[in-house]
Amino acid sequence: MSKLTPTSLTPTVLTPTPGQTVGPFYGYALPFTKDNELLAPGTPGSIRLQGIVYDGAGDPIPDAILEIWQPDADGNIVQRTGSLVRDGYTFTGWGRAAVGNTGVYTFTTVNPGPTEPVPGKPGAAPFIAVAVFARGLMNRLFTRVYLPENEEALAKDPLLSSLDPERRKTLIARRDHDGGLSWDIRLQGRDETVFLDFEGIRA
Repeated sequence: MSKLTPTSLTPTVLTPTPGQTVGPFYGYALPFTKDNELLAPGTPGSIRLQGIVYDGAGDPIPDAILEIWQPDADGNIVQRTGSLVRDGYTFTGWGRAAVGNTGVYTFTTVNPGPTEPVPGKPGAAPFIAVAVFARGLMNRLFTRVYLPENEEALAKDPLLSSLDPERRKTLIARRDHDGGLSWDIRLQGRDETVFLDFEGIRA
């Protein structure tokens, strides 16, 4: 039988485990049925939000994941369950999309309404909040995508008005001929998307 000695009870100094990136993802337990369909395609008022996620070299990233949060078309912050088990009717304001092999993502959603209307004046610029998870990132990235209409509201938006024009345009989507929105995300390099820093938030 082994005998304990004072040295065997000495606390061991442990080396911290190195940090890991938030990607790449392999599709297990993350995607779920209709995760990118905040509304069923073809529902009256529904639109498609689509785009490509690029890395710093300008190449599409094939395995990123995006999450969006948004108000409904009237600017109401929705507080309803059903995001993880879609019924095709309930709008929850939240969705998740895995980027395809070509770097393309797509959501079926609605145009968000302004959440801070001012009586007698145009409402605040409507936007969709976005979180990006991708290979090489130590934490998820937060950003926004704004609707391209209502230039007056865009000009008065506190975030957009704090940016120079070249940086501001990275947060404004393009309106497609079918009424949908196109918006690309660039993680680094030329035309890098503006990302936001929220103190105290961890992945």
